[in-house]
Amino acid sequence: MVKLVQEKYPRNQAEFDAWFASEEACREYLAAIRWPGGFRCPRCQAGSAWNARRQRWICAGCGYQASLTAGTVLQGTRKPLRMWFRAMWWVTVQKNGASALGLQRVLGLGHYGTAWSWLHKLRRAMVRPGRDRLSGTVEVDETYVGGKQPGGRGRQLGKKALVAIAAEENGAGIGRIRLKRVPDATAASLEAFILEAVEPGSAVRTDGWRSYTRLRARGYRHEAAVTGGDAAKTEQEFPRVHRVASLLKRWLLGTHQGAVEHCYLDYYLDEFTFRFNRRSSRSRGKLFYRLLQQAVATAPAPRGAMFERAHSSDPSARAESLE
Repeated sequence: MVKLVQEKYPRNQAEFDAWFASEEACREYLAAIRWPGGFRCPRCQAGSAWNARRQRWICAGCGYQASLTAGTVLQGTRKPLRMWFRAMWWVTVQKNGASALGLQRVLGLGHYGTAWSWLHKLRRAMVRPGRDRLSGTVEVDETYVGGKQPGGRGRQLGKKALVAIAAEENGAGIGRIRLKRVPDATAASLEAFILEAVEPGSAVRTDGWRSYTRLRARGYRHEAAVTGGDAAKTEQEFPRVHRVASLLKRWLLGTHQGAVEHCYLDYYLDEFTFRFNRRSSRSRGKLFYRLLQQAVATAPAPRGAMFERAHSSDPSARAESLE
């Protein structure tokens, strides 16, 4: 079995085609990413095995058959690994995002629904399990996405979706970001987002909205800038989150023509975050490597589970188009 002692990935389309010309080559590469130190039997911890059919490794110590894809996003797939590799490569080389229709055409899939579910599984894998929280000084704000009807009074939603944004300060620029659809602008919802996205002890800069007033008690150095609802002043005080909000809306409209349902918005936010946080990467091959690496570290996502996740954060959410 091949061991990856360092990151190795194809640098361009020609290398990708040469590296993964066979199903066996894909299996070897996937196994090396899943077990970078070499195979380790989940039953007896033996370190040697041989490759069997149907993406299985047989332990030389106890004979246990370990599935290469079990416990990963690829679990249960009936399609060749070569097709999944092509899908991941295509997704990562698209600088402006990927659509299910485009993936269907590239792979020659007979059903749009297959491409749709594959893309959502890959978007789910774009969030690295146990990823580091933002730190340093972090701007936090919310933005409304979609719907032609404005929200109600204050920060009520109307037909819009509310997205919380956290952006690290990196000098005058933007460091890493986190995005999440939240059901409302209450303290419970926004505090939960910040606790998940930002390391305690960090400086969190927000506007004067009352839902942020307990952040000091949560262990953050809270810096509130009262803008009085003045849009120009708010944008001046929080340029990073407003820049991210603008890019997000442009991306949703430009890449997906706004045809994103509220209940699936989190998956698209995952993709946008993945691309934004790796925007300075010069190698598309490295993005492919990272996505495959995270795909084997992410639990299976059956289509039913994706529907469940879509509705779990806001049970009352309707499948509104973001046109």
